[in-house]
Amino acid sequence: MEDPFEKEQIEQIKVELETNGAAAAAAKISSYLAEQDNIPLNIGITGECGSGKSTFVNAFRGLDRKDKSAAAAPTGCTQTTMEVKPYPHPQHPNVTLWDLPGVGTPDFQAEDYLKQVQFEKFDFFIIISADRFRQNDVKLAKEIQRMGKKFYFVRSKIDQDMRNEEETQSEFNAERFLTKIRDECFQGLEKQDVDSPKVFLVSSHHLHLYDFCKLQETLERELHAHKRAALLLALPIVNLEIIKKKKEALQSQIKFLAYGSTFGAAVPFPLLSGTVDLAMLVATAIKYKNTFGLDLKSLQSLADSTHVPLEDLRAEMKSPLALKDISSEVILKILRVPLFQVVVMAAEEGSRLIPLFGLPEAARLSYASTYKVLSTFLNMLAEDAQMVFIKALGLPTSV
Repeated sequence: MEDPFEKEQIEQIKVELETNGAAAAAAKISSYLAEQDNIPLNIGITGECGSGKSTFVNAFRGLDRKDKSAAAAPTGCTQTTMEVKPYPHPQHPNVTLWDLPGVGTPDFQAEDYLKQVQFEKFDFFIIISADRFRQNDVKLAKEIQRMGKKFYFVRSKIDQDMRNEEETQSEFNAERFLTKIRDECFQGLEKQDVDSPKVFLVSSHHLHLYDFCKLQETLERELHAHKRAALLLALPIVNLEIIKKKKEALQSQIKFLAYGSTFGAAVPFPLLSGTVDLAMLVATAIKYKNTFGLDLKSLQSLADSTHVPLEDLRAEMKSPLALKDISSEVILKILRVPLFQVVVMAAEEGSRLIPLFGLPEAARLSYASTYKVLSTFLNMLAEDAQMVFIKALGLPTSV
């Protein structure tokens, strides 16, 4: 079922094409895609000092705890966050996590906190605590709610709690212990008059465990529709469902990329009856690769966190797009593979079914070729991402 917003955009492109020509239509498509890629999403990460805010900020953005680059938020046992500090996502800079000063420190009292951090710019807040949620957390949550923003409680460092409990209990039951922590969090917040609190147990060092997946699903469900794709593309891959959703979000843009290639400065390519925009193919393939966490830095981070050798993860990847640095030469080599040609020609066979605003056969061929090339690239990288994730977590290949 076609998205009403996308349908409206296509109608506007059609009008632009009929009124001002192909170049103007291509420019409108380019503007629309740039706008979609730059929808801002601002997430406020707050809580008392020492709660693990900075570690969560890094983990959410796919940075390993050993990462010492300028992109990483500094972590430590002391009060490391003394000012409002933005940390853009390394692959999707329109998504920014803001590491906020700890609530209740002398310079940031709960009563004036939101005004000091300019709460208006945040889409939602995540309030983090390493043990129980305290009075300052509750005061902040109520103020956020009063001002019409969403907030979520994250009980951090669950992996540490699990290890400590297991060492002291002769009959340790993981599920029973997690239920106990959840109940204590809910009861403590309800006693402080927080209605139906949303609490998630999280280990920033092992996001695929515990409640991070539930947090992700809740954010996706409650976020405004136009911000949802920005969140999905930036989310760390912690389960196979996120790979599927990332793929769906990227797939929805392909029709616009194909239209833009058709109307723009695409050039004929030998063995394809249509035309391709080589620069666009390169840029889009790189975006797909980074979004699925198949770049070298993301793979190394995954290897470190799961203790699976990098070479073993790379061995699961089959496509040249994943295994090599993507360039014009790599793309051209892929397009010349005979089997790939058969796939594209099959798409062109069906191009007569594409009205494409009344444009001639050549335009339909160009659209069909570009659409199929991009869809094939997306499928290749999504399959590699799935196999890498399965290997990293030791899941059965039938999952």
